Amino acid sequence: MDDALAFSSLVLALSGHLVQEIHTRVARQGFEDLRPAHGFAFVRISRGDATTADLAAHLGVTKQAAAQLVEELVRKGYVERLPHPHDARAKLLGLTGSGWEATRAADRAARDAVAPWREALGEERFGELVGDLARFAPPGPVRPAR
Repeated sequence: MDDALAFSSLVLALSGHLVQEIHTRVARQGFEDLRPAHGFAFVRISRGDATTADLAAHLGVTKQAAAQLVEELVRKGYVERLPHPHDARAKLLGLTGSGWEATRAADRAARDAVAPWREALGEERFGELVGDLARFAPPGPVRPAR
C-alpha cells in the first residue's frame, strides 16, 4: 500500500476507534442512553445561542433531522427549550444539568481515550502530532460520519 492510502486508512481507522472509545467510556459513566451523534449536538448546544436550525447546520443534517434529535434529547432530560430573546417563533436550546454532566463525562472520556497514545509517544511527540494534525484539520465543526 502506498503512503497516501496508508495515511487515509490509518486516520479513518483512528477516527472511528476514537469515537467508539469515547462513546464506550461515556456509557460506563452512566450515560448508556446516549449515542455518539448526541455528543456532536452537545458541542454546539454547549456554546450557547443555538436554535434547532443552528444545530442542523452544525451537524450537516436537515432541520427535520435536527428537530427529531432535539426532541429525543429533551425527552431524555439532557436538553431544554428556552424562549428566544429576539424571535418569538424560535426556541433556544440549552443543556440541562444532566446535559452538562454528560458533556463533562465526554471530556473525561476523550482525555482518557488518548492517554495511551500520549504515553506511548511521550509528551513532546504527542504535542507535535497534535500540531501536525491541526495544520490539516478542516475549519468548521466536527461532524458525525454519515
